[in-house]
Amino acid sequence: MPALPDGEPVPADGTLPAFVGDGGPSDGAEPSRSRFGVYVHVPFCSVRCGYCDFNTYTASELGGGASQMAYATTALREVELAARVLDDAGVGGRPVSTVFFGGGTPTMLPATDLARILTGVREAWGLTPGAEVSTEANPDSVTPESLGVLAEAGFTRVSFGMQSAVPHVLATLERTHDPARIPDVVRWAGEAGLDVSLDLIYGTPGESLEDWRASVETALATGVDHVSAYALVVEAGTKMAAQVRRGQVLLPDEDDQAAKYELADDLLTEAGLGWYEVSNWSRGPEHACRHNLAYWRGDDWWGVGPGAHSFVGAARADGSSDGPAGVRWWNVKHPRRYAALLESGSSPGAGREVLTADEAYLERVMLGVRLSDGLDLAVLRPAGRRAVAGLVATGLLDGRTAVTGRAVLTRRGRLLADAVVRELTE
Repeated sequence: MPALPDGEPVPADGTLPAFVGDGGPSDGAEPSRSRFGVYVHVPFCSVRCGYCDFNTYTASELGGGASQMAYATTALREVELAARVLDDAGVGGRPVSTVFFGGGTPTMLPATDLARILTGVREAWGLTPGAEVSTEANPDSVTPESLGVLAEAGFTRVSFGMQSAVPHVLATLERTHDPARIPDVVRWAGEAGLDVSLDLIYGTPGESLEDWRASVETALATGVDHVSAYALVVEAGTKMAAQVRRGQVLLPDEDDQAAKYELADDLLTEAGLGWYEVSNWSRGPEHACRHNLAYWRGDDWWGVGPGAHSFVGAARADGSSDGPAGVRWWNVKHPRRYAALLESGSSPGAGREVLTADEAYLERVMLGVRLSDGLDLAVLRPAGRRAVAGLVATGLLDGRTAVTGRAVLTRRGRLLADAVVRELTE
């Protein structure tokens, strides 16, 4: 697992910097704030996949109050702290637009525990009408009954980690579910009234183009309205990274990755799912993941759980771009330390960083340009606006950019999004 950045210390009571609540208009009106979301990290998995570098643990009992059985109670302590910290900073009181349970495997916890945590979020802040409430799940970690409990509690969406439909690919990834179970879990979720996304990974060592085609076509055959497709990234420190280093597995080259992305885009588009973010396709905007869109659009969120990150932007109702642009912080990684801090009444924050205007600009361009509706050219600094014509000429930005006033990636541009961002931010 990657180390957390150092940052500056988080106060023991979690107090946010004073600038977070500053910047209101001189007439005394409340400054406008972005939407607010909550992320809940559940750090437990049944097995640890060889490619995974997320903050996850396979033991059901880690000691020191960090057991799966106690986790909902521990997470609720952070929800209570979060509500207090945001209120003290003058940015509380906003109902939650989106809640996302990620991991790990959130559905390793009983559905009733996930429901308890959601109830705590609802009691702390309230939920907006039609709020999106999602959970990740493995296909072998749900039943019709557990999905029904989630739906009854207010969950609206489930994202299954399908990854592949091909047994030898799943074996390389060390995924434990039977691919034949995918249509069943999709049906169960639909019968419970939940929207469904299937998450896929392409570029696994040994995966052929036809293997990948089979995975995408199998996902589409379930009739889902949302598919995510991510290229496999082998992070340092993982089991798979060691296998690559020893020559036991060979990674595909960039051309193979690009061919698989293009094939997925073709198949998904033909089936009526349009891309709305570089790695995500949905059957219309009503099926897009609103929680992830909130990240890409720079909304505020609080991350609950060990290793979870949070962000609150500076309030600037006067449109000023001077001074700090926001604060980001992250929790301690180990569940035992996380639980101990909360039990003692302290913030579980490990460190934080204040974003400068330059850092916020880079992130706004980097995230905004990944969306299908593009980046408003007015956001760009002069050098970035001058780079647009060249990016259009090289086929990385849509030629209608000058007319629409938005920088929109072409499909080739999606494959080279990092290069586009570099051009726009130099």
